[in-house]
Amino acid sequence: MKSGATSPNRVVIIGGGAAGLFAAGRAAELGARVLLLEKMPHPGMKLNITGKGRCNVTNMAPTAEFITHFGRNGRFLRQALSRFSNADLVEFLEQKGVRCVTERGDRVFPASNRAEEITSALTYWLNAHGAEIRTLATVLGIATKDQRVSGVTFCATPYGKAPATLIRAADSKTAPADSVILATGGASYPATGSTGDGYDFAEETGHRVIPARPALVPLVTSGPTAKRLQGLSLKNVTAALLVDGEKRRKLLGEMLFTHFGLSGPIILTLSREAGDELKDGKKVEISIDLKPALDESKLDARLIREFQAQNRRQFQTILKTLLPQKLIPVCIDLTKIPADKQGHHITAGERNRLCGWLKNFKFEVLRTRSFKEAIVTAGGVDLKQIDPRTMESKLIKGLFFAGEVIDLDGDTGGFNLQAAFSTGWVAGSSAAGG
Repeated sequence: MKSGATSPNRVVIIGGGAAGLFAAGRAAELGARVLLLEKMPHPGMKLNITGKGRCNVTNMAPTAEFITHFGRNGRFLRQALSRFSNADLVEFLEQKGVRCVTERGDRVFPASNRAEEITSALTYWLNAHGAEIRTLATVLGIATKDQRVSGVTFCATPYGKAPATLIRAADSKTAPADSVILATGGASYPATGSTGDGYDFAEETGHRVIPARPALVPLVTSGPTAKRLQGLSLKNVTAALLVDGEKRRKLLGEMLFTHFGLSGPIILTLSREAGDELKDGKKVEISIDLKPALDESKLDARLIREFQAQNRRQFQTILKTLLPQKLIPVCIDLTKIPADKQGHHITAGERNRLCGWLKNFKFEVLRTRSFKEAIVTAGGVDLKQIDPRTMESKLIKGLFFAGEVIDLDGDTGGFNLQAAFSTGWVAGSSAAGG
């Protein structure tokens, strides 16, 4: 509340994504005068495409486990999750008429499988509490005075209709504010409005920004092998990240081959670390274990049984009991075992090569794909300059941060949206004086 004032706090939210909508709704619910500025034609455009349009809203992992999915920065989330947890989110959505279901891996989706249902529920919540949503509003900067916010300058020029120089020269206005919440998102999926503007606003107000880079993003690999397997999805395999030959992390789950390399849930989760190591000039590889349920000795015993049981069949035929059809010609080429060689003629050395390939199908990673394909952005406003209890800046009074604009990114599986909702809830509560 403004010093000596009895009128409601004036709260301006920059960005109408998951964090911005949640912050706006919470602040309005607590009685603040809320103005949400969104430069796109509609709020929630990125939210509407999350989870391939299904919207994986959260993950029901316990808090201690939940924060491990954000790496060493996960500890920052503990305060926000204690105030608005994954269970609180599900209860909140149910109260708003959005029934949720929990699927494999504790991932939570709306039962309708429609992300738009989440956006609609949040927008209705805002409207019900009198929040104003102004779309096609290009924010030009955050006004400050004596190390505290005083307003937000913006222009009503339609997004994409004029270059930045013309936008800045156009007529603009400043919305006075007691509190400003920066919730512009990161730089991933720029077509939805996440173009990294928030980093500039943060730096202009004196904050340090950790350089942005794509996270939860497909990987580009060398050679023609991935392209040969394009469209093949594998389940229950493990992918290990190798850096200069050293194994860093291994995940079990699903992956996908593309025309340029590797994708799918376990690959996306490994991608941030892979990208960081590549920027440091390290050699990065992905090793795929196609038979993770069997160690090498058990796998070798199975291969012996297969070759004995099908001793007069050709190698390419025997492989049908071990691999998807699309992998068979690749296996033959990489193991250099003749396709027409009969099972009883396969040598111990050839069997060992096959066993080794099945346990270590390796790809060299050249780079990550671009921000256009990244689900989230790594990097952002330095967490050391944000109070985790309130999401308020430690440098500028009345300036709050929420969502992907801060240096916090997690694994795939609903973790990032929950972080956006929780930090948005805390920022909205604090900005409103709650």
